[in-house]
Amino acid sequence: MNGISEVTNYYSELYEANIKKITDDSSAFINSFRSSAFGEFNRLGVPTRKNEAYKYTNLDLFFKHEYKTYFIPEKADYEKAEDFRCDVTDLDAHGIVLMNGFYPTINGKLRELPGGITIGSLNEASRKFPGIVEKHYSKYAKSTTDGLIHLNTAMASDGVFVHVPRGARLSKPVQVVNLVDSDEDTFNQHRNLIVVEENAEMTIIICDHTLSPRKFLTNAVTEIHVGENARFNIIRVQNEHNNACKITHTFIHQERNSYASSANITLHGGLVRNSTYHYLGGEGAETNSFGLFLADKWQHIDNFVNVDHAFPKCTSNQLFKGVLDEMATGAFNGRIYVAPDAQGTQAYQKNNNILLTDDAKMDTKPQLEIFADDVKCSHGATVGQLDDNALFYLQSRGIDKRQARLMLMFAFAHEVIQNINVEALRERMDGLVMQRLKGELSRCASCMVKCG
Repeated sequence: MNGISEVTNYYSELYEANIKKITDDSSAFINSFRSSAFGEFNRLGVPTRKNEAYKYTNLDLFFKHEYKTYFIPEKADYEKAEDFRCDVTDLDAHGIVLMNGFYPTINGKLRELPGGITIGSLNEASRKFPGIVEKHYSKYAKSTTDGLIHLNTAMASDGVFVHVPRGARLSKPVQVVNLVDSDEDTFNQHRNLIVVEENAEMTIIICDHTLSPRKFLTNAVTEIHVGENARFNIIRVQNEHNNACKITHTFIHQERNSYASSANITLHGGLVRNSTYHYLGGEGAETNSFGLFLADKWQHIDNFVNVDHAFPKCTSNQLFKGVLDEMATGAFNGRIYVAPDAQGTQAYQKNNNILLTDDAKMDTKPQLEIFADDVKCSHGATVGQLDDNALFYLQSRGIDKRQARLMLMFAFAHEVIQNINVEALRERMDGLVMQRLKGELSRCASCMVKCG
């Protein structure tokens, strides 16, 4: 495969070879989007570095590879997923487990929680709750430049559905564990839909794990609707091995006076690309977007954030940080758009990065596009090394150099971690970050496979 057209043709052929498997297990409504999405994917193709949003990320290592089968889980896969246990022992949450993008619970595809809240399989929800799904599915995940979003719409068969009805408050979070496991190199697609209605509140935690050392490519899309006066938090923790590529696209659509926050914590992964799109679609809406990544070896981590201020008196904050060691590379592309009618906007963006070696590299591109005149907006980015003065100060107080470096790096990372609103997870992330900085977390913490 020597060019973009050939790569795109490969995934087109993969789609056509597996279309019967894909459609047979999906509802008629979800299937109704596939043909047009497939056409858009063929038009746009797999993104290359000529695409401005992917300028600093080369997808060839994982996309120029043959994934021979489209994964459909069997009973043994379901049972393995059911047996998985999260190692955040103090985390009190409503659990969901996905196996290679499929909702595999044997005892039922949908569950009702207190307050009439529903969680479970998106595919099943499209049959049981067609009114909700049809109102929101594929309404927010739109792109004129990124073919991977359309590829997901064309190929994804299942994922997570969460519906929080008007006025419902979920007292403990929903935890989604994405397990990737196969005896063969595997290309995964899953699609999630979360609907939080007016005056409702919930938190969702998404944890990505790999259970076998094969080459994995995951392309995931999550659509989120946050109703008027609702509050919503999404926290994604990525801890996969170096043979794994994770591409995520998260679309958060907010109504008037709503609040939403998103956090991407990347502890480990071969190639990770997180795209988050915030649409402030009502006056008084507020959004906060956080990110932290720790990279070494030849890992590449890319965070793309787009915040669209479409209405007046909305607020947004972005804080992304990276620590890069050895030959690791990273990228941050953050865009704030303020529409002409979005007067009274407050928007802030900060990206800070530490390079621990001369070979590590970070590309950062903060952007402001402001078409209103009554605004308070700022952005900034730094790429550098640890502060020599701070390091000297700690050493002068009797702390050895290695411990002083760890303390400074941990303090740097903790500014992001402290924004996690679930205490047990926040404490666990502090511990995992310290392990990662010490070099003790060289693979997924829950996987016993020694991956290269």
